[in-house]
Amino acid sequence: MTENSKAPHLLIVEAPYYQSVTDALEQGAAAEMAKINATYAKISVAGAFEIPAAIKFALTGAARGKAACRYDGYIALGCVIRGETTHYDHICHEVNRALMDLALKEGLAIGNGVLTVENKAQADARAAEGEKNKGGEAAAACLRQIELKAEFGI
Repeated sequence: MTENSKAPHLLIVEAPYYQSVTDALEQGAAAEMAKINATYAKISVAGAFEIPAAIKFALTGAARGKAACRYDGYIALGCVIRGETTHYDHICHEVNRALMDLALKEGLAIGNGVLTVENKAQADARAAEGEKNKGGEAAAACLRQIELKAEFGI
């Protein structure tokens, strides 16, 4: 971020099915954003599957002139834990595909902090406070994408 640029405003879209995990991911994201005084709003959706649609809704609202829907970037936070059926595989694939589609087709800066893990212990380890917090990593990725967009004049 340059001296003359304003701090970015981001939208965190979280799927709080595993609330303790998403709370920790959000704390990591907030800590990363605080480093550059970025601001953010947060919305919750029913599950990880709904995250990409919520981002698209915000984008559509901004395109229709709703100022409250204007964001410089988006951070997706959630957790999908493998179960006994193939549901996990479908959700993981579709959420990641849809987030990438939004980034590529709409030119959005998106940080993907949706954990796809085998068990709760893995989720807790990836959401733990510190440098390995995937929420913080997702925020850092989103902020870097915002910088890249500015460098390319987008």
